[in-house]
Amino acid sequence: MGFNEVIGQEEAKQQFMKLVAEQRVPHAMLLCGPMGCGKMALAIAFASFLLGERDGSDPLQSEAVKVLPELTADKKRNAEAMLAKLAHPDLLFSYPVIRPAGTSTDHKMESDDFAKEWNQMVVNSPYFSMDQWLAAMDAGNQQAKIGVGESDSLIRKLSMKSSQGGYKVCIIWLPERMNGECANSLLKLIEEPPSQTVFIMVCEEPERLLETIRSRTQRFDIKKIDTPTLEKALADKRFIAEEVAHRIARVANGNWLAALNELDSGNENRLFLDMFIMLMRLAYMRKIKDLKKWSDAVATYGREKQKRMLYYFIHLIRENFMYNFQNPDLNYMTIEEEEFSKNFARFINEANVVELTETFDRGIRDIGQNANAKIVFFDIALKTIVLLIQK
Repeated sequence: MGFNEVIGQEEAKQQFMKLVAEQRVPHAMLLCGPMGCGKMALAIAFASFLLGERDGSDPLQSEAVKVLPELTADKKRNAEAMLAKLAHPDLLFSYPVIRPAGTSTDHKMESDDFAKEWNQMVVNSPYFSMDQWLAAMDAGNQQAKIGVGESDSLIRKLSMKSSQGGYKVCIIWLPERMNGECANSLLKLIEEPPSQTVFIMVCEEPERLLETIRSRTQRFDIKKIDTPTLEKALADKRFIAEEVAHRIARVANGNWLAALNELDSGNENRLFLDMFIMLMRLAYMRKIKDLKKWSDAVATYGREKQKRMLYYFIHLIRENFMYNFQNPDLNYMTIEEEEFSKNFARFINEANVVELTETFDRGIRDIGQNANAKIVFFDIALKTIVLLIQK
């Protein structure tokens, strides 16, 4: 895939091309940024460029192409054909996986165990979420991790020479999900990789990544996609009317996945909005038994979905607090969210906005640590009662 398929991010593209032109490509890059900003798309586009997918007529690439080994027409065609299917032998992917039921405990899980599912998903679109990946693996309630089997596999693969005589590129998606054993095994490889090997780590929570890994990488902070670019992409790629595209782009707030989600009439956020409204109404009326039923219901969601719901709750708390200032430019809500906020926003103020946010944030942490979901959500419900009283 080429840079022309990446939505926006012109600054990052220029930065990467400058690194190539000045022959300063880091051996380990850490791409950080919010979900939906296109980090994986950038990583794949840059890897594809290094491996042979180049457009010399593009001013963005012209200087960078001059310092790379010249490719014959045949080699260029072959590289582009392989990269179109993400099947280039010198392009490696590493990503979190689950352990399917019935898998022997002696088997060390690695990315190759789900290579077919991964390839189908990424070839379809480089913009995807953990939820989509879990669904592709049929993960159920499991959380995906990168274990020591993956480090053993990468060490083995990267010890071999480049099959095409140029770069070898390893893209690691969500390296923060490595367990300690895997991270420690990869340390030396990342610090002193084989010649012309480039690691591109695509990270959403860099604070969870081991400091010893972070210190061996060059960090690049990828910004949200700007609203005009999102609007144009919605119009060009999804044929959305200008007014609708503008509203969706503002609500998405730089997240292409969120923009696509808004186009889905049955999108997940509508469910989350219903659950938020139910929680707040039941908490306000202090209906303990009904709150227990609410807790039991959301406890049936998978853990990743539960965390997404709580992130959404934090978003709504922020939006309702800002709604009180009566400045539309400060708000990023859908029509449905705004209708609810007209009456609800007055309950979110200086007395409870911080504690409500911390309550949901603590829930995200507890769910991530495999705490009992029924207990976590019932505790959230009870604390919400107390905090709403502080209006």
